[in-house]
Amino acid sequence: MSKPKVASDWLCGCAGCHMSLLDIDERILQLVELVDLRSTPITDLKEPDEDGVTVGILEGGINNTYNEEVAKKMRERCKILVALGDCAVFGGIPAMRNFFGAEAALQRAYVDAESNDSEAKIPASVELAQMTHVRAVHEVVPVDVFIPGCPPDADVIFYALVELANGRIPEIKNDKLHWH
Repeated sequence: MSKPKVASDWLCGCAGCHMSLLDIDERILQLVELVDLRSTPITDLKEPDEDGVTVGILEGGINNTYNEEVAKKMRERCKILVALGDCAVFGGIPAMRNFFGAEAALQRAYVDAESNDSEAKIPASVELAQMTHVRAVHEVVPVDVFIPGCPPDADVIFYALVELANGRIPEIKNDKLHWH
């Protein structure tokens, strides 16, 4: 029997969840014995397999039209979708931008920041993703497993991936609801 395929991607977040995944240290060798690790921010493959994967993992919230496309593609191509970390589960720190709006955030970053020169302007191009209200992944696509934490503990991530690799939906509760 072939190993289940696992793909992940990074949306609007800090990459801390993928760093926590790497914090499983040498257990990653156990994990790759159980799963076929496909597209991830830490591999050369950049999109989930067109013929699909067993588990898709999304880290980060959704804050622009490109993130929406990535989330929809992952949902279409995976059997089980995991929201990894507080940003993916409920919007996390990036959702604080919702109190001020995208335009205010762009103005601060591209025009008003102390490091900008006097000709600073907000970039505008049809090729750039359009900023949106920051949302949790489940607000855009259905999610099957939620793993909260900022970032989730490496032990919890390892537990969840082993459960998924063995065809079980992990229960993230009680002692599994802890983080750094």
